[in-house]
Amino acid sequence: MNPAQLERAAALFNTLSEPSRLELLQALMSGPKTVTKLIEETGMKQGNVSKQLGILYSARLLSRQRDGNYVYYAISEPMIFDLCHLVCATLREQVKRDAAELASYSI
Repeated sequence: MNPAQLERAAALFNTLSEPSRLELLQALMSGPKTVTKLIEETGMKQGNVSKQLGILYSARLLSRQRDGNYVYYAISEPMIFDLCHLVCATLREQVKRDAAELASYSI
């Protein structure tokens, strides 16, 4: 990768480094939702949801579509699904290895 591509990759990982953004992406994996629905599902405050959605939208990870008075947010970059599945599978394997290691200790 050239320096510009490395910068873009780093910016993407920086965007994904905030747990509240990951929580919003997780909530959106089941389909488009309004800010109100995301507040209900995550328990986050409206200001924080709006701010984090704006960051995800600016990073081109989300799309938004107006329907009357409502704005629906949706994941626009399908690689997010693959990335989340890869990371979750890796974490599950780490937990299994950690549990097996702990089980091998005797007191």
